[in-house]
Amino acid sequence: MKVLPFTLLIPDGKSMLSERVELPHFYQHMHHHNEYEITWVEQGEGTLLVGNNMHSFRSGDIFLIGANVPHVFKSNPEYFKMKDRLKIKACSLYFNLSGILSGLFQLPEMYVLRSFLNQNKQGFQIPGRYTVDIANLMLRLHNASGVDVLLQLLVLLNQLKEMSPHLLPLSNDVYSSDLNANEGVRFDAIINYIMQNFNSQITLEDVANEAHMTPQAFCRYFKKHTGNTFVTFLNEIRINDACKSLLTGKHKDRISGVAYQVGFNSLTNFNRAFKSVVGQSPKAYINAYHHVSKGSSLTTV
Repeated sequence: MKVLPFTLLIPDGKSMLSERVELPHFYQHMHHHNEYEITWVEQGEGTLLVGNNMHSFRSGDIFLIGANVPHVFKSNPEYFKMKDRLKIKACSLYFNLSGILSGLFQLPEMYVLRSFLNQNKQGFQIPGRYTVDIANLMLRLHNASGVDVLLQLLVLLNQLKEMSPHLLPLSNDVYSSDLNANEGVRFDAIINYIMQNFNSQITLEDVANEAHMTPQAFCRYFKKHTGNTFVTFLNEIRINDACKSLLTGKHKDRISGVAYQVGFNSLTNFNRAFKSVVGQSPKAYINAYHHVSKGSSLTTV
């Protein structure tokens, strides 16, 4: 994708930026900035592209993204259809270790936190069992003022450090982007084409033609810049969409119906891909969801 440099405007009298937004969809261009970013997806679903990797996201997910790591929260296609009138909501915190906060993070007492952030430059996702606690800390920081803003930042970062053995890395490799502007425009078109057509019978040849490449060249190009094969990427997009439909379907044939709805040409292929991505069969996924819904009382923010 075209990786855009992004300059964040820190308000006067502030050392960091905390914002809550409600929009039709997330900012749709891959970008990077000097600040670390922590984003809580309060509402919305789609795909997070960060560095060379792809991750599905949904309401409640929280991610930390390192400074200058290219990323984009790509909302699902339905968020761009006016008739659906869907919206995303998010709370995001941005802070720069090399900017106005550099003096704070150079203090000897900050060594452990500074090392924790440096060791997680590629970013991570907060495991689901911790998201409510972290979301509450983000809200406290967002509503804080004066010196309490810094205190709440330290509490938040220390809490993340304490759960470091359980954090889910966004990338296992050091990211190095060699996409220039022209290549970025091409890759942006590829991703948009897949996101808009994943539920139809698109093939490798279709997407390669869209990129003006041979299938073999496209496969190398796509794997290099996403860390995934085209088929893996396509299946994960389709299965992410299928998960939503499976939990709202009311008909007995909902599994087979969803399989074809999201673009699979056979139920066998769908079941195989679903288990590969989710770790269980579609039927087990539905049963597990309803069991948790009936038997659990969740604390929400």
